[in-house]
Amino acid sequence: MNLISGRVWKYGNDINTDVIFPGKYTYTITDPQEMAAIALEDLDPDFAKSVRPGDIVVAGSNFGCGSSREQAAFCLKHAHVGAVVAESFSRLFFRNCINAGLPALTLKQTNDFQSGEEISIDLQNGKISTQHGLYAFPPLPIEIVAIFNDGGLIPHVRKQLDAQQNEVVKNE
Repeated sequence: MNLISGRVWKYGNDINTDVIFPGKYTYTITDPQEMAAIALEDLDPDFAKSVRPGDIVVAGSNFGCGSSREQAAFCLKHAHVGAVVAESFSRLFFRNCINAGLPALTLKQTNDFQSGEEISIDLQNGKISTQHGLYAFPPLPIEIVAIFNDGGLIPHVRKQLDAQQNEVVKNE
């Protein structure tokens, strides 16, 4: 998962979790495919129908503000969004992205990106390539990249527990 490529879906500042995953579905939709089908429906009704695997959501500041509902990160993950790039994130949304295995990358120059343009993200080297140039973002700790590579926090912890269990069995 070190290289992510896709089209940009560009949004503004203060995109809150109620428009990423509409609040009216909080307690009624839990199926991953149904979650993906309503991603961003209150902000961009065409998103869920048109997003392709690897596409990248790009936004301004304070992305994921509002409630702490984890469904906002997970619906984007289930819609096969490759990453979210924003000037800044709500701390809770940022952590929910890590838990979901969805890269959330901070970059100040998001105004340089245009909806529909193709970009590539190199997680390992902290670079975003566009037709306009190359952008650097703060490198991610190897522990966070490992969570992304394992598909999220729960699969990552399961993998670690399995490895520990195998080590115990091996040493008995």
